[in-house]
Amino acid sequence: MARAIMIQGTGSNVGKSMLVAGILRAARARSLTVRPFKPQNMSNNAAVTEDGGEIGRAQALQALAAGVSPHSDMNPILLKPESDRGAQVILQGRVHGTLMARDYAREKPNLLAPACESFRRLASQADLVVIEGAGSPAEINLRRGDIANMGFAEAMDLPVALFGDIERGGVIAQLVGTSAILPEADRDRIKAFGVNKFRGDPRLFDDGLHEIEARTGWPSLGVIPWFDHAWQLPAEDILDLEGRPGGDFKIAVPQLSRIANFDDLDPLAADPAITVDIVPPGRALPGDASLVLIPGSKTTRADLAFFRAQGWDIDLQAHLRRGGHVLGICGGYQMLGQSVADPEGLEGPPGETPGLGLLNVTTVMERAKHLTRVQGQDRASGAALSGYEIHLGHTDGPDCDHAWIEIGTRAEGAASPDGHVRGTYLHGLFHEDGFRAAYLARLGARASDRSHGAAVERALDDLAAHLEQHMDIDQLLELAAPVI
Repeated sequence: MARAIMIQGTGSNVGKSMLVAGILRAARARSLTVRPFKPQNMSNNAAVTEDGGEIGRAQALQALAAGVSPHSDMNPILLKPESDRGAQVILQGRVHGTLMARDYAREKPNLLAPACESFRRLASQADLVVIEGAGSPAEINLRRGDIANMGFAEAMDLPVALFGDIERGGVIAQLVGTSAILPEADRDRIKAFGVNKFRGDPRLFDDGLHEIEARTGWPSLGVIPWFDHAWQLPAEDILDLEGRPGGDFKIAVPQLSRIANFDDLDPLAADPAITVDIVPPGRALPGDASLVLIPGSKTTRADLAFFRAQGWDIDLQAHLRRGGHVLGICGGYQMLGQSVADPEGLEGPPGETPGLGLLNVTTVMERAKHLTRVQGQDRASGAALSGYEIHLGHTDGPDCDHAWIEIGTRAEGAASPDGHVRGTYLHGLFHEDGFRAAYLARLGARASDRSHGAAVERALDDLAAHLEQHMDIDQLLELAAPVI
């Protein structure tokens, strides 16, 4: 019979995703069959699954830690923000609809049953399921109808381990305050606590642990120091890519308002020969960049307007006059064309928006969503590449005759006649070391000898060892309860 435990946090960004990945890798080393699960996630950084669905990219990394392929059951409810008040709802890997926040609050109770269904299917395949909560259970104003934290734990009768983040300060108040504010039934579900992201000697916080234990009655799982190799793991937030050490070859990436699927940047930002410069709104694209990479977007036409509002269209023209290169991926590819039309209003109000005019192609949004994992090759070098497509819309035009990628017998992408501007719908292509080296060589750069895939696997092993050293994994596994 499978067992399960839920990892919750005192707030967002306390490190829940990474903790779950490390616990899964550590449990796998004990010869357990493990699976990750997150009932509800909110992210535009999605992964395409083996069953043709989509889940949050954090759960895809956790699947890698567990040694299995990503599956839509691992994250049955994915919210993809399209505006400040509304999001597309992905249910068990497929588009369920677009709802405003108020409407989603009413819809949540109807989504608990499919979330439980996905969880039970995963549990039938595993010895252990490690579940990640979202945000904080202390948001008691959201407790009614909750499916992300205690609501799901209650529905499945699961134990919870609660973690606080000492880096942001006030970790005693985080944990003790959560205990104080929770209803008694929810508080009793918490069987242990931990403290994450400590800098320095963890023994210096011994008195703090005693205070938390005395005030909550929960046993401690340990104080986990800051994990120095975290930068080698895929970024969950675009801001996590800032400040990574890099080399002389600079890639500028405009930070779009609805940036999506930016995992294309992970292997570039981790390469010591490359500097990835995330350009925030209000700052010009840097004049010393060799490549401007326009990433994916959840709302292409809205981000085209956002791009122009920053003056980045003018910066991009200057970049090309200096002999620079431009690459657009997915939504970024659509922006580079002559126009983007959305006659049915699939991503916002119906209409058509002029593109940046750097590729002679046009895009029309279509209701059918392209959602597939693919393998192909770079036409120029013959280097193998793999990745995934996740987009609305069809792009066509004369510059598609200069396609630079082959997927089976299908030509993919477009390029300007001089080759300085390229676009593709294929995400993840830079994860292949051979292709990354060949592409950068054409731009006059030399990639390092670092293998991205091998480095991520090593980092996951190091993360598991880090948790084994500083956290009582055996105690955590003993707390896991049978799935009923």
